[in-house]
Amino acid sequence: MVTRVRVLTLNVWNTRGPAAARLAVINAGLRRLEPDLVAFQEVLPEQLPELTAGTGLHGTHQSQTAATAPPHAERYGGTAIATRWPHRIVEVLDQRAMDAPDLPWLTLAARVSLPGLGDVLFLAPTTSFRLDMEAQRERQVRALSDLDARHRTDLPTVMAGDFNAAPDSAGIRYLTGRQSLSGRSTHFHDVWEVAGTGPGYTWCADNPNATEDIDYLVRQPGYHRRFDYIFVGSPHAHPRAFARVRRAGLAFDKPVDGVWASDHYGVVADLEVGLLSTG
Repeated sequence: MVTRVRVLTLNVWNTRGPAAARLAVINAGLRRLEPDLVAFQEVLPEQLPELTAGTGLHGTHQSQTAATAPPHAERYGGTAIATRWPHRIVEVLDQRAMDAPDLPWLTLAARVSLPGLGDVLFLAPTTSFRLDMEAQRERQVRALSDLDARHRTDLPTVMAGDFNAAPDSAGIRYLTGRQSLSGRSTHFHDVWEVAGTGPGYTWCADNPNATEDIDYLVRQPGYHRRFDYIFVGSPHAHPRAFARVRRAGLAFDKPVDGVWASDHYGVVADLEVGLLSTG
């Protein structure tokens, strides 16, 4: 049996800009796209029901699962997931540590029940955002591979989020098996590399919502980077199953009646997930 799964990741940009209008654009886009697994970043708890209203998705915000609220969460929000099928949170990972103390975003690990196939592990991380924090991101992606190892199922893990790192960075190269970190290695498929077209930039100066932060953090003209990713687990970690990437594209990358959904573009991918025959 094969189940088609549509995965989406989107940084919601908390309450900045015309938040009510942006949330309405995102909600309408979710109704149109009909994703099955969604990772949200920078979303406030009260925004999650607005985002998922009428979509058939069931959401969980990090505030519902974390023992304590990280600093600045009331302003910048946190991580949330939404799934079409039942899910349960199996771990909440705090990636701040001493070298990244100001991040309010936690990583959610959930098991999602796919019809006829069983559970799949769905990871929703956000890593450090500053351009000079690759050392922290390296630590964080190593922790993500450990998180996967603790909870992975026969079905290939799906991981989606805002990694604040370009494809040639050490952290993304580690996740895609191109280099080791601290003597360790892993491998996930980057869905954009499999089925995307073009550079797939998700945080760029073409988006007017991003220009203020680009001017503040980068201060260089025409900045374009691919920061948002969907990954699927490797056959090496899941020898009895597959998650074939059939399509990958951008979402929320154009304005609707003059309203841009966020300062990031989203990424959407269509997967065919199944178990290999043992006979």
